[in-house]
Amino acid sequence: MPECVTVSSRADMGSALPDDALVASVAKGDPSAMVAFIHRFEPRVYGLALRVVGDAGLAEEVTQDAFLRVWRRASSFDPRRGQVVSWLLTITRNLAVDAVRLRRDPPIDPVVVATIADVAPDAGYHIEVRTQLNVLPNDQARAVVLAAYYGFTVREVADIEGIPLGTAKTRLRRGLARLRTAMCVTKTPGTRRPAPGPEPRTSPGR
Repeated sequence: MPECVTVSSRADMGSALPDDALVASVAKGDPSAMVAFIHRFEPRVYGLALRVVGDAGLAEEVTQDAFLRVWRRASSFDPRRGQVVSWLLTITRNLAVDAVRLRRDPPIDPVVVATIADVAPDAGYHIEVRTQLNVLPNDQARAVVLAAYYGFTVREVADIEGIPLGTAKTRLRRGLARLRTAMCVTKTPGTRRPAPGPEPRTSPGR
């Protein structure tokens, strides 16, 4: 290869590499691989960051931080534990959530969750929705909040959580069903809330 080949042209060559191979090149300190990596994933990273933080400027900062972390920690990626995109979206989500917390914005909007659960979002239900979310199993609560508040698709929820698509669908369906049932029971005057029944059996890994 001629010595005059630029980083940009080598990045074009890197764009043809599979995700795993591209990360491996980044881990070796290849700047052209990093350029190719950014070109490949920047739209998804920025889109995720924007959905979480709700601010274009802050989303750009999160995006830059996410790729900087990839550059510094690419060697920590283990293909046996998941796909590159899942690893990258997890990094982005964690940075975005931290950015939101630093701004001291509320992480959950009960009105949005109540609407998605087909419950009238009256002011008196704000505390109740938060209470019911806290009662849900953690994995179901995360799926509901990611889908209802942050607006992620089920496939994006699966990527963020690092789980199969079917598992994400199951968690979201059960979480919304429990939330809807609990809110409807609460909304009916004089109705006692039934004790939660046993969790339905699922196949391994779900």
